[in-house]
Amino acid sequence: MTSETSRHCAPDRLRRAVRRLALRHRLPVEMRARLVLSVTTAARGEFAARRCVRLSSVVEGDGEGRPGWLVVGCRPAGTGRSLGTGDLPLPPEVGADGTLIWRLPLPEASDGLPCPDAPDGEAVEEELLAVLSRMDKLSAARRDLEHELAETNRGVLALYVQLEERDERLRTAHGQLLRELEDALRPPPLELPGLELAVHYEPAGTDAPTGGDLYDWFALPDGSVHITVVDALGHGVTSTRSALTVTHAVRTLALEGHPLESIVARTDEVLLPLDRHLMATVLLARVHLGTGVLELANGSHPPALLVREDGTAEYLEVPGRGIGFPLPGSERLLRTTVAPGDLVMLYTDGLTESRRDPREGEVRLMESVRKHARRPLAEVPGAVAEDMHTVILHPDDTLALALRIPSGGPEGASAAGSPGARPGMR
Repeated sequence: MTSETSRHCAPDRLRRAVRRLALRHRLPVEMRARLVLSVTTAARGEFAARRCVRLSSVVEGDGEGRPGWLVVGCRPAGTGRSLGTGDLPLPPEVGADGTLIWRLPLPEASDGLPCPDAPDGEAVEEELLAVLSRMDKLSAARRDLEHELAETNRGVLALYVQLEERDERLRTAHGQLLRELEDALRPPPLELPGLELAVHYEPAGTDAPTGGDLYDWFALPDGSVHITVVDALGHGVTSTRSALTVTHAVRTLALEGHPLESIVARTDEVLLPLDRHLMATVLLARVHLGTGVLELANGSHPPALLVREDGTAEYLEVPGRGIGFPLPGSERLLRTTVAPGDLVMLYTDGLTESRRDPREGEVRLMESVRKHARRPLAEVPGAVAEDMHTVILHPDDTLALALRIPSGGPEGASAAGSPGARPGMR
């Protein structure tokens, strides 16, 4: 193990000493350049204060009798001071006495013997060439990376466009499927003189466009019109199936001639063996066109709203319990007369409970129906739903169905299911 120590009071002399040391021990040119720059940068503060530094070096063995490491040290010539270590290209260790120590592996081909000094100018030129070569390589690597990134971005953009096109096709197909599903679930339009019908449906979310809000209407042999509004428990396709089951059972019982006040209880009796988990609220309406008599039976459903032509309004309350509830059935049958120009609104709780306060919702619903009652009936359910859903704290599927005996008589009635109406299901 050989060691050397020298004192330097100027950066140029220190730089040349470190370079000669690195050349003699055949350090790679890049490591040499980093060492020269690191030692002279660390000593810069001492030179600025017109003080000197001490440079030391020693070759350590690798434990097998061969030289393995060149250990270079640098410290202030005086005591009580230390050298800077920040942002050096070749970070050092710091010894107990404050000496900065660089431990550098010697090349495998080194025999430990010093190499003849090369002219300082040539050594500097070699270091500059190494730096330039490295910069060229980094620049080339950067260009390659930018090219690859640009190609990747183009590929990602193309994939994004493809995905957008595919999603648009899927949305179009999905929308068409839903429209076909709505067409399949809605009852056929009724074209009856002396009666207007219109309906609006709005799902709680586009991801679940079907559910348990459903309606049905049909003419009975005696000329009256039967209307069913169902709100089955749950969301999605399962509740749609439950609502369809209820409406089909009600239609069958009504066409068989069962009294309106008995249909809710009878429907529960028929469906209980088929689905013990089915629960639904039901509102049944029967309109006798010749007399204007409206009959209502209710199973736990929100009450119908009657708005007279003169603006007076009332909720038609009928006590009862729904399908799947304890003691299901309508407790009585409500009869009232609907005069020409009067409007009746049947709906599900999604219309009045969007703010989680049914009573407040009923007040707002009455005000909204009064406001829109004189509009063409096809526009009324949608306009009312828009009023009611200005703020939605509790999203739910919404069904609003309006009926009116036109003031102009039979010739003034419009066909049910007009283009402005959107039949609904949940």
